[in-house]
Amino acid sequence: MAGQGRAGGPGAPEKGAAHPLRLISATTTAYKSAGPLARVQAFRARLRYTLDRPLTPYYLILGSVLLLVVLGLVMVFSASQILALGQHRSAQFYFLKQLVAAMLGAVMLIGFASVPVAVLRVIVYPVLLAVIGALALVAVPGVGVEVNGNRNWLDLGFFQFQPSEFAKLALVLWAADLLARKQRNGTLDQWKHLLVPLVPGALLLLALIMLGGDMGTSMILVAMLFGLLWMVGAPLRLFVATVGVAVVVCTALVVTVPHRAERLSCIGVTKLDPNGACFQALHGVYSFALGGPWGSGLGAGVEKWGQLPEAHTDFIFAATGEELGLVGTLSVIGLFAALGYAGIRVAIGTKDPFVRYAAGAVTTWIMAQAVVNLGSALGLLPIAGVPLPLFSYGGSAMLSAMSAIGVLLCLARSTPGAKAALAARSKNSRFRKRLVRVLPRRRTTARPAPVPARRER
Repeated sequence: MAGQGRAGGPGAPEKGAAHPLRLISATTTAYKSAGPLARVQAFRARLRYTLDRPLTPYYLILGSVLLLVVLGLVMVFSASQILALGQHRSAQFYFLKQLVAAMLGAVMLIGFASVPVAVLRVIVYPVLLAVIGALALVAVPGVGVEVNGNRNWLDLGFFQFQPSEFAKLALVLWAADLLARKQRNGTLDQWKHLLVPLVPGALLLLALIMLGGDMGTSMILVAMLFGLLWMVGAPLRLFVATVGVAVVVCTALVVTVPHRAERLSCIGVTKLDPNGACFQALHGVYSFALGGPWGSGLGAGVEKWGQLPEAHTDFIFAATGEELGLVGTLSVIGLFAALGYAGIRVAIGTKDPFVRYAAGAVTTWIMAQAVVNLGSALGLLPIAGVPLPLFSYGGSAMLSAMSAIGVLLCLARSTPGAKAALAARSKNSRFRKRLVRVLPRRRTTARPAPVPARRER
């Protein structure tokens, strides 16, 4: 193999030394002169080394979220301009509203990411009570606003607020704090302490959300509850019983509401029903077919001209598939996969139970919602009406998702490895060294001892 000497020769590595191709740069002579297999091995070693670094989850979260938000803004503008012009508005109407929501979300992200973990535990109950109060206001006739058949909005005049989106954040913080305290007291091995008050509290949030008819958000909350119980180590029979109850309740909710049963029948649809059923699901599949491998080009999609409803919200992934093709859709999926991987790394890389449960709940939230939205657009799941997090149009969804990412960044910074890496970086930073050279040294109160005078002869 090139780059290696013979045994005992001058180019042979010393006994116990690292492989010469494991962590070398791709620009070095040893790498360029190596064979294909050695290059692959060196790349895998470099990738493994990079992923194992303590700050990698933090930067993966930050980078993937930034790319998702920017690409989402581009696709919101492309998919919504025809709808805005049809409503006699400016072509940038929905884009500007989403841009404002993204900027406010960035402020909330920075705020949550900058506070210590102890502050997150302090605001648990104020956030939970505020969300419950807002959900109760939505159910009051004349106060809650109905949009697309669901009454889950509050009109604040300049902004329509959806409290059910922030119920996810409230469940993350409250459940993580609750389970962490029970684990510290050693009571999680008892069913009573494992389920109470976690399950009744989650059911209260679900009941308030279902009063407005928002079954999509309820599904995400159920997935988060299952994820928390799995992380705690709930026994298998408890999972089986809980899943059975959930299946019965969901079946009842679907059967009693006609449009939900119609959505369930649209899974895998390939042709239009004579009555016009499954119109949205079918045109979502058409969008992917029209896009092909490379897409029709940014802004050149035709389904958004009235054939694909909600192209800028629930079906923005289909619009992305038409205009950016398979490459664009795989890029979006890859960014969500990177975000999920980083969230799992944060959850398993700490001994603090609050950090573990909160990071796991946020990751379950983002991944479950992304899977439901992508599956709906691809025709593999029923249309649930949930937005693609960090990507679809929706101010409340963007603010809640960015807040959750801020919490996840805060948790990523609090892991032991990340703390040590940040401390070492701040200690050895070039800016700090240059600042020490420029600023005057601190004067001390101690004075040097007087030097005795030399005695002359």
